[in-house]
Amino acid sequence: MKTPRHFLSLLDLSSAELQAVIARASELKKLQHAGETHATLQGRVLAMIFEKSSTRTRVSFEAGMSQLGGSAMFLSPSDTQLGRGEPVEDSARVISSMVDCVMIRTFEHEMVETFAKHSRVPVINGLTDLLHPCQLLADMQTFTEHRGSIKGKTVTWVGDGNNMCHSYINAARQFDFNLRIACPAGYEPDEAIVDAAKDRVTLLRDPMEAASGSHLVVTDTWVSMGQEEEKRAREKIFGSFKVSKAMMQEADKDALFMHCLPAYRGMEVDADVLDAPDSVVWDEAENRLHAQKALLEFLLR
Repeated sequence: MKTPRHFLSLLDLSSAELQAVIARASELKKLQHAGETHATLQGRVLAMIFEKSSTRTRVSFEAGMSQLGGSAMFLSPSDTQLGRGEPVEDSARVISSMVDCVMIRTFEHEMVETFAKHSRVPVINGLTDLLHPCQLLADMQTFTEHRGSIKGKTVTWVGDGNNMCHSYINAARQFDFNLRIACPAGYEPDEAIVDAAKDRVTLLRDPMEAASGSHLVVTDTWVSMGQEEEKRAREKIFGSFKVSKAMMQEADKDALFMHCLPAYRGMEVDADVLDAPDSVVWDEAENRLHAQKALLEFLLR
């Protein structure tokens, strides 16, 4: 039995492999829009383990497997005993003996790593508190479709140094772009992740400065799942890090705006930015479907 390839981080694939996945995602998108069948994963089964709920992750993976000719099963916290009644290692051994691939969306990144270590099939990180690599596949696909290669471009991250920010740091390494991160003091990204990409990453306190001349401006909600008790404090701290029309005007004239959604208009982004022509958030959301289909093909074929 060959050793499975996992996708827990963008760093698990080479730059060339990531580019190939994105190119295939755009091909699959064209086939889907043309109504052409592409059942390349006939009879394959994906187990989707959700300890953190999500609209886009579930719909995109479930629809994607169906369109590729396979099937997907949804497992909620009430359906599994991961880390509670049964060790993660044992669950991994059992579940991976019955399915062809496992996608996990959870809190602790260590859980996904432990599961992958004991799985006989590929494991995909659907999101952890540390990383969100599937979203970055969609984001890179979206930028490429609208503006061509992102190599050598400048990207601005505005807001919390969270899992999305960490994945953008890894993307800067893999896709060879420069990343400016504007975040409040005390909300910086993980130091080790930054240090590994220090030739690509600049940390700033002024979001307007960070956006100057940028080709892509990205943000995320200020309050992620599990941080609800910090909501008021975070809104106060992040108040000056809202992406506004004035901020977008500081960026390059052809700059795009992205947000992984759900977005809260008037909070991390103004409505006239989210709904503007240079906002590609709806293409970005749709591309989760196509990028993950290409990823599933890559891991399973």
